[in-house]
This record gives sequence, structure tokens and C-alpha cells, in this order.
Amino acid sequence: MKQIKIGKILVSIGSVVLLLFVSYIHAQDEGIKKHTKTETPEPTQITSDRLDAYNDKRMVVFSGNAVAIQGNKTITADRIVMYYKEKSTNHKKTGAMEGTFGELERIEACGHVQITQDKRIAKGKEAIFYQDEQKIIIKGNAVMSEDKNIIRGEKIVLLLRENRGYVESGSDKRVTATIYPEGKKENKK
Repeated sequence: MKQIKIGKILVSIGSVVLLLFVSYIHAQDEGIKKHTKTETPEPTQITSDRLDAYNDKRMVVFSGNAVAIQGNKTITADRIVMYYKEKSTNHKKTGAMEGTFGELERIEACGHVQITQDKRIAKGKEAIFYQDEQKIIIKGNAVMSEDKNIIRGEKIVLLLRENRGYVESGSDKRVTATIYPEGKKENKK
């Protein structure tokens, strides 16, 4: 597969995706707060046609026209699924407390995924955020754009801790990037 390293637009949209996903867990540890650059996260409103919580599987599913909004950031998908790690404790849990949710493991957005913030837009068939790795993968005819700049590939991978990313081609299409130079400002006298 061909890979192309991309610059500013990838990092910008990666930040948008991270802010959206991290907002779901309200940035509890300091490492995430540093990555999101927010002291107090804004509230996140998630709407969908249905919400299902599976305590034994440690997951919450928002299905049917799922929309998550935090400030000027929006993610839309057919379904948004949040997976949690098992809560670790030193004592045995009993009854209703058994299998309760712990820290976030990953978030998956599936079907007609679109992530927007101002002029930045990322689209794909699915997007997955891995909490521990601080990695976002957008798959399925992935497209990232800001203003007129557009990057397309089968898969876009954002490595947030490393402040970099890459785009991979599919078996029948190559990676394409159309980047316009920044406009020059005129000096008025």
C-alpha cells in the first residue's frame, strides 16, 4: 500500500476527532487533558433513535441517526459505540455492581461517519478511537478536508501522541491530496 505523510491539515482534523471522542469520557486523566488542550471540557450532548447499555459487555450503543455535539464540534454516524475496560478493584464485587464500567477503551463510529469543526470535515464509513494508544483510524473511502484542501485514501491513521499521521491507499485507488497555498494578505496603505 502506498503511504503519504501529510502535514497541517491532518493534525488539525486529528485534533478535532480527538476532542470529539475524548469529550465522551470528560477527560479524566491529565494526559488526555494535555492532548485536548482543554481545562474544563464543554458538555457533550448525544442524541440517537435508541440507546442500549450492555453492562456485561461494558459497552453503550447509540444507534439510529446518532449525533454527538460538543461546542462547535459535531460527529454524526448511523451508530456510535463506546467500549469500557473492566473496572479494577482490590475487592470482589457482588450483585448489581458486578461488571460495572471502568475507563474508556475505545469508541467506534459506524456508517456514514462525518466529523466537523468549523471548516474542518472528516468522513468515512467508520472511525475508531483507541484510548490507550491515542490513535484514530478512519476507514472506508476516508476523506479529510479544510476549506478547499482535500486528502483522500482508503484509510487515514492519526497518531496523536506523535503528532503525525498517514494515509493509505486501497487496492484499486491511490492516495490523493489537493493542498492549496495559504492566501497572501494585501497590505493597505
